[in-house]
Amino acid sequence: MQPWFEKVTVPDGQSWTLFDRRLPAFPFNWHYHPEFELTLTLNSVGERFIGDHVAHYGDGDLILVGPNLPHAWQSRTTLCADQPHRALVVWFSESWAHGLTRHYAELAMLDTLLARAARGLSFSDAIRDAVRFRLLALVDAAPPSRWLGLVDILLMLAGDAGSQPLSLRGFVPQENAHDRARLERVLTHLHEHYAQPVRLSVLASLAAMSESQLQRFFKRCTRMTVSDYLAQLRIGHACALLLDRNRPIALIAEQAGYSQPSYFARQFRAVKGMTPMEFRRRFAAGAQMALSS
Repeated sequence: MQPWFEKVTVPDGQSWTLFDRRLPAFPFNWHYHPEFELTLTLNSVGERFIGDHVAHYGDGDLILVGPNLPHAWQSRTTLCADQPHRALVVWFSESWAHGLTRHYAELAMLDTLLARAARGLSFSDAIRDAVRFRLLALVDAAPPSRWLGLVDILLMLAGDAGSQPLSLRGFVPQENAHDRARLERVLTHLHEHYAQPVRLSVLASLAAMSESQLQRFFKRCTRMTVSDYLAQLRIGHACALLLDRNRPIALIAEQAGYSQPSYFARQFRAVKGMTPMEFRRRFAAGAQMALSS
């Protein structure tokens, strides 16, 4: 099975991305991206696939994946049945990481860690436990503390004598550089303009293809249609806006790119399996439970 390309975006004013993923299950999603990925899995048990390596994972599993190395997690069960599968995922670019080692001699030891991550790395129990609490602290940290916190975590990983490479070999995506550049142009346009009307003709022009060629090309690379990918972007943005309990849902629909609230509600249910109001209530209940525990 060919992995699909995932577009990773970095929020404005930040050097890298931290995502707190909470889902009813982690479906098998065989993909790659040019960024490094550090993933801490919580309240989840299943199998992980890193390159040609397949292994069981459990609560507290910590993996560093190098650029363009295909990977996926597939959950089987949770430890706490009333809580979702959770993963803290950090994505950072090669340019950011190598910039650290180029400009700060004290961080030169990170070069070895970054090179070894090309095959994927797992870490010792002691480092996993220490990094777990540091990563959790980053979720609510101020941006400067978050930046310093990740550097501290990377230094801990670099110093772990018990780290183990996973895949027997690294991987190079089969798409050629020209195709990757075309896909990147299309994805960048979608990520920058998803809240506005998106024309297939514009995307096809960016890719220098006909509309039918673009649709086939896009699905081969991402395993989604253009419309499905756009829906994922819009609903993902809507989920972030729904965390503000005072923001009207009709306004959220408009800000996510939907002119009709009824269509927004239908598409939200199709993507998330619940209504926007149910999503807001569940998140509020989960946050309250976390505060009281």
